[in-house]
Amino acid sequence: MTLVIEARDITKQFPGVLANDHVDFDLHKGEIHALLGENGAGKTTLMNIIYGLYRPDSGEIRVDGRFAPIRSSKDAIQFGIGMVHQHFMLIPVFSVAENIMLGDETVRYGRLDEKAVAKRTRELSHQYGLEVDPTALVGQLPVGVQQRVEIVKALYRNAQILILDEPTAVLTPQEAEDLFRIMRDLAKRGVSIIFITHKLKEVLAIADRITVMRAGKVVGTVIPQETDEKKLAAMMVGREVILKVEKGKAKPGEEVLKVDGLKVLDKRGLESVRNVSFSVRAGEVLGIAGVQGNGQTELVETLTGLRSPQGGKVWMGEREITDRMPRTITETGVAHIPEDRQRHGLVLSYVVADNLILNTYYLPPFGVRGVLQPKAIDANARKLIQDFDVRTPSPYVPTSKLSGGNQQKVIVARELSREVKLLIANQPTRGLDVGSIEYIHKEIVLMRDRGLAVLLVSAELDEIMALSDRIAVMYRGQIVATVDAAKVTREQLGLWMAGAHPEE
Repeated sequence: MTLVIEARDITKQFPGVLANDHVDFDLHKGEIHALLGENGAGKTTLMNIIYGLYRPDSGEIRVDGRFAPIRSSKDAIQFGIGMVHQHFMLIPVFSVAENIMLGDETVRYGRLDEKAVAKRTRELSHQYGLEVDPTALVGQLPVGVQQRVEIVKALYRNAQILILDEPTAVLTPQEAEDLFRIMRDLAKRGVSIIFITHKLKEVLAIADRITVMRAGKVVGTVIPQETDEKKLAAMMVGREVILKVEKGKAKPGEEVLKVDGLKVLDKRGLESVRNVSFSVRAGEVLGIAGVQGNGQTELVETLTGLRSPQGGKVWMGEREITDRMPRTITETGVAHIPEDRQRHGLVLSYVVADNLILNTYYLPPFGVRGVLQPKAIDANARKLIQDFDVRTPSPYVPTSKLSGGNQQKVIVARELSREVKLLIANQPTRGLDVGSIEYIHKEIVLMRDRGLAVLLVSAELDEIMALSDRIAVMYRGQIVATVDAAKVTREQLGLWMAGAHPEE
């Protein structure tokens, strides 16, 4: 088969991190080549080098057998390489056609020729089965259609090599299936695709070849027919990983959290949580499923005291905690694993020991009459580091130096090492490798079995289905369905996440 890209002996170092260590990677014409690896394995660094966003310290890129000096994304585009980033590079208030020609404007008689761009967009979208309306405003399009716009934008610039970075992260299962159909069609037409992901099921379903990276190196390239999820996970992590969440039947007890008619505004002043009501019982996991951006963030911020509601009430047991301060809510027995661990879960410049007492530093034995007690803080840190398997050289290393998985373990250790009745876990495994995901899942099941109420919010449908006892689906700020997790299919959940009414 014809090689369209060859990356040879690529090395890239950042301060204190060898991101790519003599990496070799190649891509055949009309192939879907998946690049798999845990967080920090070096996948995105390698792709950013191929797309011209970074320059390698050593090594070279060849395109169609010839040396390709790619010093910028403009160079990459000229070599026929296009990249669809995980976070779309689209302007919401512009039309599809305006977004597609941005940076490559078609001008006629001194004016932008939107008609010509719209015509070419229609031709491309029809040719590749990527139906999009060139006149539609991007901000009004569903996420799956916005992604199509990004792909059309690359094809408009004559890209014959497409890099897709975590393309299913924000899609419903149906939208992901649609994307896979598009990818197969593109490959049949000779477009070559590099597919970056951490989702093992997807890789096995769509890829022609799979290259696995670990700690900046390529550990192997395999074909789907000769491997499975277990083998791929072991290649990624370097040890065997238990992928299936093992849990017994839930034994729900008394009502711990009750939410009634909650209404919340987002940063723009628009209603993002609309009349939401639900409850969570001791000894059960209630999973909130939904595509990111349907009010989940605002809901959790309100429940944890980080945002004020416009209406409705929240109770912890018999005590109303509506619009209380975060410390007050914490003291009622609420543990919180936040969506953004670095912004809301940790003080990165503080050492690990101090991060482990962020919400108890003023209480004995850590604080006595307003004075911190170093011995108690040290003993607590050493115990939790051991109990929760936090990989750190010392309790006195700045938390910023830890990997994402170990930063998450610091939060989990802090939140679950005190007396709590409710765990609110928002995207608890986002950006983590399969080894850390395995650990966090075990802890959540353990907490449930100890009688805690768990509210799990996740955009990962597999995670919601594996951990939840009941599932509530959020769409445009409302809970559109609440079901027994054992009695619902992935397809049903996907339809509700996309706005289909449960009765349909």
